[in-house]
Amino acid sequence: MMDFWLMPFQLGFMQHAFWIAAIVSVPTALLSCFLVLKGWALMGDAVSHAVLPGIVLAYILGIPLIIGAFVAGMLTAVATGYLAENSRVKQDTVMGVVFSGMFGLGFVLYVGLQTNVHLDHILFGNMLGVGSEDLWTAGVISAGVSLVLMLKWKDFMLHAFDPAQARVTGLPVAMLHYGLLAILSLTIVATLSATGLILAVGLLITPGAIAFLVVRRFDLMLVVAVCVCMASMLGGVFLSFHLDSAPAPTIVLILTALFILAFVRRSILTRRTSNMV
Repeated sequence: MMDFWLMPFQLGFMQHAFWIAAIVSVPTALLSCFLVLKGWALMGDAVSHAVLPGIVLAYILGIPLIIGAFVAGMLTAVATGYLAENSRVKQDTVMGVVFSGMFGLGFVLYVGLQTNVHLDHILFGNMLGVGSEDLWTAGVISAGVSLVLMLKWKDFMLHAFDPAQARVTGLPVAMLHYGLLAILSLTIVATLSATGLILAVGLLITPGAIAFLVVRRFDLMLVVAVCVCMASMLGGVFLSFHLDSAPAPTIVLILTALFILAFVRRSILTRRTSNMV
């Protein structure tokens, strides 16, 4: 019985997987709360897909892949905001057009070039192949993102709830807006080696959505989101070892199951309250 619980922690590649799971769970969970409140679920999806051409171009230029991913993510976010503000098309439509176009461009560039970059690892992650360099990169980015979000959470919260009120109170609304976009791009870069591009959106939305259903105060929402995300990621890595499954999809399935439970719980409580009234 003890071997069942201890075996995953005795293997080097599993230890790295647990570490990367713990590292990226904090910034993704914190950021998910703001994305849920601001209605930026599609923005997280758009940026996570749109970094692919940046990764391929970074490989061609011989620069770190994370630099290309960050630049592409920021260009996508800024372009989406500009098009939404200067056209009659709604923002969600613009995001759909931009991210699908960037994702398609990434595929064309990748297929047209002879590279040894593993596309599957970029798209779906490779937690079992994480090295020390990946841990340091994710750790530095995660620490910086988490620190900014925790220090400025009230400003970001007001900006998410009511941008007009935030502007009246003297907050730098434009800086908060593009700062949140920069944080989103950096967080996606940090999760590249863990969940990849496609599954990153699960970490950027689901923890915040679960916490939103469970608690009513935003400060508690942040705490619950972090606890849920970290428990799901560590539990998903552990279960994937015994189920012989990929860690990233297992983590997303656990988060989805927790969201369904939270939704059912909220529905039952709402029904009981209605009956009492």
